[in-house]
Amino acid sequence: MKFWRRFGAAGLAAIMAASLAGCGGTKVTATEAGKEEKVAAEVPKFTDLKVGEDYTDIKADLRFITHKTDLVDTTFQEYVKEFQKMYPGVTITYEGITSYADDIITRLTTGDWGDICMVPMQLDKNELKNYFVPYGDKTELEKKYIMLNNFSYKNVVYGIPSAGNVQGIVYNKKVFKDAGITEIPKTPDEFLAALQKIKDNTDAIPLYTNFAANWTMTAWDAYITGSATGDPDYANKGLIHSANPFEKRADMTGPYAVYYVLYEAVAKGLTEEDPTTTDWEGSKGLMNNGKIATMALGSWSVVQMQLAGDHGEDIGYMPFPITVDGKQYVSASPDYNYGVNVNSSQDNQIASMLYVKWLTEESDFSYDQGGIPVCLGEKYPDVYKMFDGVKLVIDNPAPDGEETLYNDINNDSEVGINVSPEGVSKILEAATTGTPTLDELMADRNSRWTASQKKFGAIK
Repeated sequence: MKFWRRFGAAGLAAIMAASLAGCGGTKVTATEAGKEEKVAAEVPKFTDLKVGEDYTDIKADLRFITHKTDLVDTTFQEYVKEFQKMYPGVTITYEGITSYADDIITRLTTGDWGDICMVPMQLDKNELKNYFVPYGDKTELEKKYIMLNNFSYKNVVYGIPSAGNVQGIVYNKKVFKDAGITEIPKTPDEFLAALQKIKDNTDAIPLYTNFAANWTMTAWDAYITGSATGDPDYANKGLIHSANPFEKRADMTGPYAVYYVLYEAVAKGLTEEDPTTTDWEGSKGLMNNGKIATMALGSWSVVQMQLAGDHGEDIGYMPFPITVDGKQYVSASPDYNYGVNVNSSQDNQIASMLYVKWLTEESDFSYDQGGIPVCLGEKYPDVYKMFDGVKLVIDNPAPDGEETLYNDINNDSEVGINVSPEGVSKILEAATTGTPTLDELMADRNSRWTASQKKFGAIK
């Protein structure tokens, strides 16, 4: 493990930084910090902390709740040892949760869940102060860190990204070559044609859905904004204020085109024979060994596939196959964010923030996991070289006064984009029988989405 890997990535970082919209500055106050007003007021700002210099004699016993169950006994133990060289009085115990997205909400409501966790997407922004300590002013933090929009409210940041992800398709380059595919597909139908060639000319499963794992199905939702439209305002404006956003477009862009790829792949028999028997852990080795050709997963998955066998050099990553006006775009978004418990003791809060800052700036976690570093000016993993000529899109923040509107509509309509696998799972299930059709499924989505848009005043 290499610490303090400092390199320039001015071009890519500039693209990403330019995608972020600045906000007016406000001072973080005890009232904004939520329930533990006195404790939060005495915790230093994240930007003021100097790791290895401040609070080196602090004593704390931290519990860290994580979704990265595969790293709890390996990589994370190495991190703890490194951190304890500077902070010997701090102990850190990791707890991995397999069904993280479902279980963490229940844990949070108890208040006594630990000290650091990965902030769940289901939380409304106006609830963040009830659970997490503020890191500081968003405008100030954006001078050093990117992708802070997801867990910021009224210019106060409550979550620091562990890494950034690009949303594309992980694939086996050798399988593509063996199938006679010489160019990366750039449209939904080109991708489906490539999958058919793989089925006809190799023994590999063209597209492995990982349906049984459940959580993996939400990966499809991640493509419907920037990757499918090229518009950094689509997630927080277009999707919210447009009529019938899930309807089919003539140019096969937008959300419909994303779900079309999944529906048609299943309907044409280009996926595993029985989706209910898929095995997430086993799929990594199958991909590495050329038994699987493609999977719809974020860029975080690339390293896992590369390390799952002896053929890591065969693993590649491509943009999602949608082209907008002759150009390809790819969504770049934060992975889970680090959140510090507002109910923890003052010392535990300070120690937690020090550890989060160490993870963010010194551990190389994002780099080693194939993610985009959240600190400006860091080196990007080699996997992103495959995206030359493809523009990265980071969603712009919601307009003032609309910070919770997306979640309000998403939850009320029960469409559950990015928070529930149910919607995407229904698409796969329907495709196995052809009933309902994709058009019927999307019409139902539009109906429910529109009703919620009207309820919350997003459209008339």
